[in-house]
Order: sequence, then C-alpha cells, then structure tokens
Amino acid sequence: MFEFKINAQDGQARAGEFVTPHGVLKTPVFAPVGTQATVKALTPAQLSQLGATLVLSNTYHLFLRPGDELVREMGGLHQFMQWHNPILTDSGGFQVFSLAKTRKIDPDGVTFKSHIDGSTRRLTPESSIKIQENLGADIIMAFDECADPENRPYIETAMERTHRWARRCLNAKTRQDQALFGIVQGGIFHDLREQSAREISSLGFPGHAIGGLSVGESKEDMYANIEVVNRILPVDKPRYLMGVGTPEDLIEGVLRGVDIFDCVLPTRLARHNSAMTRFGRLNLMNAAFAKDERPIDDGCACYTCQTFTRAYLRHLIVAKEMLAATLLSIHNLHTLLQLARDLRQAILQHNLQAFADQAMQNLKISRTPVRYS
Repeated sequence: MFEFKINAQDGQARAGEFVTPHGVLKTPVFAPVGTQATVKALTPAQLSQLGATLVLSNTYHLFLRPGDELVREMGGLHQFMQWHNPILTDSGGFQVFSLAKTRKIDPDGVTFKSHIDGSTRRLTPESSIKIQENLGADIIMAFDECADPENRPYIETAMERTHRWARRCLNAKTRQDQALFGIVQGGIFHDLREQSAREISSLGFPGHAIGGLSVGESKEDMYANIEVVNRILPVDKPRYLMGVGTPEDLIEGVLRGVDIFDCVLPTRLARHNSAMTRFGRLNLMNAAFAKDERPIDDGCACYTCQTFTRAYLRHLIVAKEMLAATLLSIHNLHTLLQLARDLRQAILQHNLQAFADQAMQNLKISRTPVRYS
C-alpha cells in the first residue's frame, strides 16, 4: 500500500511517488501545516486550487482540543476537516519539547501541563499512536524526544530514549492503512546522527523523518547533518525533513536527498504582512508600496498576483482586514508549492544543479556545497 517509487535521480536528489490510501504524493513535496485541522486563513478548496497534495496536522493540539476520540467519532480527520488528499500527523514530541517549563520526562513517557487550561496531561509512545490512529492520517510519526541540538549529554539520553520509544510505537500500531515513520535524532553531532540513522532504519519503518533540526543550529550544521543521515537511510523509502520550509532550505534539502518538507512559515509570514518571493521577502506594510500597482511577483501565477496590486494588499494590512492574511497565504504557499514542483521537474530533466544555482542567485543566498555526491 505504501510503495515508494523513484522516477529519477540527479546526484543525491530524487523525484519519486509515494502511494497512500488518499492519493499518490509526487516528491519532492511541501506540506502546508494545518495545526488545528485547518491551514490558517485558507479553505480546503483553496488549498486544492493551489495544488497542495499533503497537509500536516498536529497530534498534540488535536489531542487537547477537540480530542482525538471526537475526531474519530466524526469520521476521522479527512472527513472532519474535509480534506480528502493525504494527511500527515506528527507525534506530539516537538510540542512537548517546547513546553520545557511544565513537562516532566520519564522512561515511559511525558507528563505536561496543557497550554489551554493548565490541566495535567500525559503522552507515551502507545498513547501517541492511539491518538494518531483515532485521527486517521495517512502518515503518522513515532513518538520521539526532541532535545537541545548542542547539549551532547542530553542529546545522547534523548536519542536512546527515542530509539526505545520507536520500538514501542511499532508494537503499539494496529492500523494497516497508516504509514508509521521513525524519527532520527542526534542533534548536531555527526556520530550520534549516524548511530540514530542506523538504529531507526534497522527497524523496518516504511519511511523515515529527520527530526531535531531547524531548532536554533546554524544552516551549515543542519545541511551537514542531513547529508550524514541520508547517506545511511535506505534509498527506497521516503525521507521527511521535519519543520523546515524556507525556499533555500527546500533547495538545499532536495539536493541532499530529502523528499518531504513541512513548515508553518509561509502562513505565519502572511499573518505578519510578509510575502515570500523568488527574490526574497517583501514587507507589504512598508509605505513604499502604498501606490505600487505591481503584483507581489510579476512572474507568479497565483490568484493573488494575478488579481491584486501591492497597493491593495497594503491597504488591507493597514485596515487590519482578514483578507490580507488569506491573500498573502495563497501567495506564500503557492511560492513554496511551485518551488517543490519545479525542483521535481528539474530532477526529472537532470537539470537540478543549474536550476538550484539560478534559484539561489535570485534569492541572493550562496549555495552550501554538497560534500557527499
């Protein structure tokens, strides 16, 4: 059911197809984030019109509200949110990591305070899998411990716990129509990343995620560790870089063999007046755009750019109209979704290096050389 077929390779980059119960994901693919079973400011129909094929929802948040049992009773996440393409849910591990002041980690799981009402809650590998099975996503994640990437003693402990929890997640899983991905940890330390990649890939998961990156480390450290991990992970299974989604990170990640990306950045920037373009970001609150009759990006085919001027968008922002977030979200998501499609096409045409060079030149960002080709 969860076959991964590689259509073409260009260096370490792959153009593939991952078959799921709700459709085939053509990789590389970017997943908009729908934390609360909704991508902020957009309808499912708008996402479909943008060409989105995969959406990520959040286990931690849906566990707390409205509750995974309610979602199950309502027919599962696809029916509940009316998104009928593939869905990925994370395990809740990263969100628990972010609750450092209120969490308590033990060998069995994590106890924490709800950010909603302060109630004491608990997640274990088994309960995380049960919640995700109730939600019913196509791709689900093993429960892991995400730690400070530069604290080696803590990273070692967290990594070993992640490995034990990965086995427990496999044992707890009961649904055959969900692909459970294991998560590689290890911080910025190459030897720990190698150890984790070997351990997780030995357990027979149908896909693998690279966790614990883009959490404060340098770009150079992130890219180097992606290379270390992807030299070890099986070539015939999809690789998912968790929580990463700037244009340059998509380009650098694909060059290093990453297949799946997700990030809140495009919709978060939209709610803060910023547009992502092929040439960098624009802050549309800037007074310079008050009489600007151009679209955000002359070469963009999205609804926003085909219909509205920068001047109108700035007016919506100044007037605090909700439409501003919608129109900027449409544009920003189109920018990343189109970039992923363009990267795939460049791999199929064996033209990835030239495409990447030009894209990074447009962004005025220097390429980070791939060390292992």
